[in-house]
Amino acid sequence: MTLKQLQYVITVAETGNITEAAKRLFLAQPSLTASIHELEKEYGITLFSRSNKGIELTPEGEEFLGYARQVVEQTDLIEERYTGRSFGKQRFCVSSQHYSFAVEAFVKLLRECGGDRYEFHMRETQTYEIIEDVAKLRSEIGVLYINNFNETVIRKTLRDNNLTFEPLFTARPHVFIGKTSPLAAKDTITLEDLKPYPRLSYEQGNHNSFYFSEEILSTMDSDRELVVCDRATLFNLLIGLNGYTICSGVISEELNGPNIIAKPLEAEDFMQIGFILPAGIRPSALTTAYIGYLKDSVK
Repeated sequence: MTLKQLQYVITVAETGNITEAAKRLFLAQPSLTASIHELEKEYGITLFSRSNKGIELTPEGEEFLGYARQVVEQTDLIEERYTGRSFGKQRFCVSSQHYSFAVEAFVKLLRECGGDRYEFHMRETQTYEIIEDVAKLRSEIGVLYINNFNETVIRKTLRDNNLTFEPLFTARPHVFIGKTSPLAAKDTITLEDLKPYPRLSYEQGNHNSFYFSEEILSTMDSDRELVVCDRATLFNLLIGLNGYTICSGVISEELNGPNIIAKPLEAEDFMQIGFILPAGIRPSALTTAYIGYLKDSVK
């Protein structure tokens, strides 16, 4: 295995096309194909498969790609540190549940550490995908919560994927509502208060289990359920339909505007929100910086 072969795999994965990758690498297509076949033979794996969409990574290829990116990025850092030359774009990816403080920390990281050339990814996504992204090194770090209800399942899933969980803070239950909601005048809200209103939650795809729900008290019965995929839609429906979602209560008015407010919920529960990392892999400088900005954002 060589660094060039790792870069070849990364480029083919990015382009999804052998011909385009060969042009970008200034290689003959047969040479690129042969080099990847040598790598596959060396490790006894298949990195790519052909389909109607073109070249696609296999599950083995996705895992290998994560490690390849780590190696190439670390090599670039060594080169830059000791030669003073910059090598390509900075790359960073975080996968998170829908938390404004995670986006706020991402913005701070980009402003302070992005430099002139970068490719940063902020993936607000489903709970199981967060775990899968970090396990396969598609993302350097993931942000999610555990509580008494989901802890056994989430921690087992993390152990099975060789991931660690580090807590950031523990939050009592709150509800997000629109500023003009009939509930907005209340100092605290009860579960009984919520019954007449639509409950909003985030879609969890194939792992739509209560244990992977992004909202606590997900087993509580509700006559009106609205399931969405993104934060903007959820906030629009909170305002337009006087809906609510149960959450941590941490919100950034700078990023989300003044029309969403958080009210304490009278319920015996909690959310321990933290970040997950691959066990045994030293965090990159960008990951370490992002963790610092996360801690600043939730003080």
